Amino acid sequence: MQNFGQKNIVDSDLKHWPAGVSPEEIGKRLSEHFVIRPLPVAPGKVTYPEDCTWYGALTFASLTKDSKLMARLEERFKPLLGADSVLIPAPDHVDNTVFGAVPLELYLITRDPEYLTLGKRIADSQWAPPEEVQTPEAKAFYRKGFTPQTRMWIDDMYMITAVQVQAYRATGDKKYIERAAREMVLYLDSLQRPNGLFFHAPDVPFFWGRGNGWVAAGMSELLSSLPKNNADRPRIMEGYKKMMASLLKYQAENGTWRQLIDQPDSWNETSGTGMFAFAMITGVKNGWLDKYIFGAAARKAWLGLVSYIDNSDDLRKVCEGTGKKNDRQYYLDRKRNVGDLHGQAPVLWCASALLR
Repeated sequence: MQNFGQKNIVDSDLKHWPAGVSPEEIGKRLSEHFVIRPLPVAPGKVTYPEDCTWYGALTFASLTKDSKLMARLEERFKPLLGADSVLIPAPDHVDNTVFGAVPLELYLITRDPEYLTLGKRIADSQWAPPEEVQTPEAKAFYRKGFTPQTRMWIDDMYMITAVQVQAYRATGDKKYIERAAREMVLYLDSLQRPNGLFFHAPDVPFFWGRGNGWVAAGMSELLSSLPKNNADRPRIMEGYKKMMASLLKYQAENGTWRQLIDQPDSWNETSGTGMFAFAMITGVKNGWLDKYIFGAAARKAWLGLVSYIDNSDDLRKVCEGTGKKNDRQYYLDRKRNVGDLHGQAPVLWCASALLR
């Protein structure tokens, strides 16, 4: 019995790692790889995978007190406050408004009010009244207190949550976190299935890996800051725990999850794996999840995930950017990219979560 207990402790250990795969080492490698990446060239815009990676690199630099890395990540952003402001996407879509999480994180680290002004503007724009050109659905959602950017794709539950939670962290204004919580409950009630997983959209009955990953990561970020007395917290925690329990059943032997989570003939995919690992690490660290059961799954996921990082610090087998489609083969045939920021970002989130 004593040996079994000792094995549980070792298998679920989220503090001690073999040489070369610690969160400090992996986070540093991927952050350094990201910070030298050039900004887009106009008329291009900063895209949401870049926002998510930037956010992950910033949290990692802050947690490790790496002032040189932090300075370089901030220096990379400063042109967007001036001549390169044209690269900031218009905050008129969930994929664009997540950009606001980056200046808000910079504000939390530096306390420079210029970052707060930019981040708040974007967070507030997400709940701005819909324009005449917008759809009747957008107007109906707004009348009910939701963002007119609501589209009922599970991807949204990170894109909406991230910027609103960051605005709450930066300002302490509860309207931001309460918006995010209400929106999360809407999506939980609409899209979570009895098995705990999520269809990509109401008309797309497939459990796409990264789509579910966005929800898992969004719930984790939200629950990390949502006040204990918030009326929506029990519903969100229920949905989160139900999802985490379901994911245990589908984790592959090498620690990853698949492109279509519940289909064993589907390929092992790393961006969703990183997001699920982040959600489990966060749950274990905050005491929401059993530290032995989910700690073991999270450790296995991290070790599996980092095995896909090549010598150029690029993550392999990352599903390319993906819209929704009611076609199983569409998801199975998605390109398996190398170094795609959709995958680089959640590795950095995991590194930060492990260091918290």
